Amino acid sequence: MTYTEAINSTPVVLVEFYADWCPHCRRMMPVVKQITELLSGTVNVYTLDLDNNEELADVEKITSTPTFIIYRDGKPVWRESGEMDGQVLLDKIQSFM
Repeated sequence: MTYTEAINSTPVVLVEFYADWCPHCRRMMPVVKQITELLSGTVNVYTLDLDNNEELADVEKITSTPTFIIYRDGKPVWRESGEMDGQVLLDKIQSFM
């Protein structure tokens, strides 16, 4: 699946760019997993390793990890970097549904 197909796979999509070596990313992993389970069938969630997707990260201008991007109808509508409370992230996703 291409990135374009991924961000258009459901009306609202969450993409996380992360790195295995990033402590903030590691702390966000269970949060993102829980959000993925909560929104299963409604919102697709994609986690992309920065080191394995360098070209895409450059295109998306990812400068820090983790970076979260919410797409609605294939267009970016929200973007935030850094560790955050899971409820804040969930509320933000749901605000675009």
